[in-house]
Parts: sequence; structure tokens; C-alpha cells
Amino acid sequence: QVQLVESGGGLVQAGGSLRPSCAASGRTFSAHTMGWFRQAPGKEREFVAGLRSSASNPDYADSVKGRFTISRDNAKNTLYLQMNSLDPEDKDVYYCAAVLDRCAQLVRKEEYDYWGQGTQVTVTS
Repeated sequence: QVQLVESGGGLVQAGGSLRPSCAASGRTFSAHTMGWFRQAPGKEREFVAGLRSSASNPDYADSVKGRFTISRDNAKNTLYLQMNSLDPEDKDVYYCAAVLDRCAQLVRKEEYDYWGQGTQVTVTS
């Protein structure tokens, strides 16, 4: 069982940066594949970024490539999402997710077993 708690969302002007984090409970965080997703009201939850336990070969949605960076600190049981050059289109609730499967498809939300409660990101123009 893994519990995930996001923090670090907020309000920022276009072009600014935020760094949400996701704190995980349990002793097996380092073995989990992790992902960030986002969701706007009335829309499907969509993939943003994913990272395997090895922290190699992260994957990103095309819309955030070059602007967002996913990383993890296994010693702190924490996942991060560095978001730069934010655009009003990035306004959403951001969720972190975890699955104990090294072969999980990073982009598919159905692959993940554990979800946080979300953190709101708002970008003003």
C-alpha cells in the first residue's frame, strides 16, 4: 500500500515556474513506477510525465516537453515536477500516481494503482 500526498501547486503568472512535489508513504517507493497526470473540469485525466524506478528514460506529453522535468528522490520518498514557462493552458489539477510494475506503460492512467488527492495549478495571463 502506498499513500501519495501532493503539494506545491499554486497561482503563477504566464512564463513563471512551479515545482509540485508528491510525498509517498511506505518503504517501497524506490521500486514504484511514478507518473504525473492532470485534469481539467469535465475532461479526461491526461498524462503529463512518467518515470520508472530506475529514474532513466522519463517520458513526457508532447505539450510539456522541454518545459517540464520529472524527477524523484528515493531517499526522501518524493516525486517532483519542475514546471517552467507555464502557460494558461497548463491550468489543471495535477495528480501523482504510482504502480509497482517496472514494465507499466507510463502514459496509461489505467496502469497506476495509487493516486494522490491532487494539487491545483493556476496560470494567469
